[in-house]
Amino acid sequence: MKSPHKTYTATRNACKLCAPLGASMAYKGIQGCVPIIHGSQGCATYVRRYMISHFREPVDIASSNFSEESTIFGGGPNLKMALTNVGNQYKPHHIGISTTCLSETIGDDVPQIIQEFRKEQPDLSHVGLAHAATPSYCGSHIDGFHHAIVAVIKNLSDKTLKNDKIVLLPGMLSPADYRYLKDVFDFMGQDVILLPDLSESLDNPHWHDYKRIPDGGTTPQELFEIGGSKGFIQFGDVFNRGASANTVSKRKIETPGSVLSDKYQLKGKTVGMPIGINATDRFFEAVLEMSGKQMPERYEKERGRLVDAYTDGHKYVFEKRAVVYGEEDFVIGLTEFLSEIGVEPVLIATGGKSNVFESIIKEKLQTGHQPKIMTGADFEEISEQCKDVNPDFIIGHSKGYYISKQLNVPLIRVGFPIHDRIGGQRVKHIGYEGTHELFDRIVNALLEYKQSNNAIGYKYL
Repeated sequence: MKSPHKTYTATRNACKLCAPLGASMAYKGIQGCVPIIHGSQGCATYVRRYMISHFREPVDIASSNFSEESTIFGGGPNLKMALTNVGNQYKPHHIGISTTCLSETIGDDVPQIIQEFRKEQPDLSHVGLAHAATPSYCGSHIDGFHHAIVAVIKNLSDKTLKNDKIVLLPGMLSPADYRYLKDVFDFMGQDVILLPDLSESLDNPHWHDYKRIPDGGTTPQELFEIGGSKGFIQFGDVFNRGASANTVSKRKIETPGSVLSDKYQLKGKTVGMPIGINATDRFFEAVLEMSGKQMPERYEKERGRLVDAYTDGHKYVFEKRAVVYGEEDFVIGLTEFLSEIGVEPVLIATGGKSNVFESIIKEKLQTGHQPKIMTGADFEEISEQCKDVNPDFIIGHSKGYYISKQLNVPLIRVGFPIHDRIGGQRVKHIGYEGTHELFDRIVNALLEYKQSNNAIGYKYL
């Protein structure tokens, strides 16, 4: 079922975030990269606020700081000044530029501005520049994230050094997920280029002295090696298939994987977000096939422990009803996982508008149950629909907390953003290990709810 017909035109608490936020997060996963948002100061402040609240790390996002004059006469001078200031003060390897609704609406020709900057500032010729067009009226934070990675591949990966590495394109996951992925490849003895790499840059150890640019990220050397790698693996069922269409032009959107295929003729594999046993099996199958390695006993045991956990907790989750919301690829992964453990997703919602979300969800469901599916949704719509589906729990990020409070059901916090708890950057979602942790959290949330809402208050469940 699609969203019911609206009798209004306003978006009330969108189930998505702005595109420059996603682009900025992707740029933070490149070593020595400083993001610049080409637009008003408020846009950069919004991005910093969301990222700092989730990651609990200092996050510097530069701005070209539009004024009324810039809006009328163009933001070229502001962008050049921002590039000069960041280049001189931060000494970055790279600068990642993302545009806002305002700069795109007035028609700033950013590639032309960059060319002029290169001529005017030869002393900064060593700084790599990547530019992604990210107006939020043509996408969400996930679109911005992927567009930034496309820009990095096109503008910074300009050499081909033959190597035996695999390029992994995980999409927007937590630093803990990124560390898990790096550990998998390291344990298997397979070199990997993680693009981007948020494992440290957005979850650093404590600093004694402030660092303008945090440690971590995909290195310049790794960027140069991308074109000569043995192939790539990418996560996602929507954007990474190139199925997402621009809402204005209806054209296919370039994806990181399509650019690697077209520009470097790399062979790749696309798998869904590896949440749950089946999806993680597909991920490991892709790794083993591309690397030529054998499945390590360590991960066979991880899988076995997860199967055992499913058995132990099945009676607590079977036929429980869940509401799932968030960005499209992540929600698809969660939906398949919930269906796998016997939970009925009764309402599945996203703010995205890929035009393929509903059909993919139906492919992933393992039961005959037909949930309500909402695309382009906001949280007021989701709240209204929740009243009719009687969920036992809700799973998604912090923006939906008030719905769980209204319904008096548990909220399992996953994804981005998590603003009302500590440790959002350390929540693990993927692989056998991440799935195990997520499964335990769901079971224990249901047990805690049952225990807390029982007059007897028994201690044995």
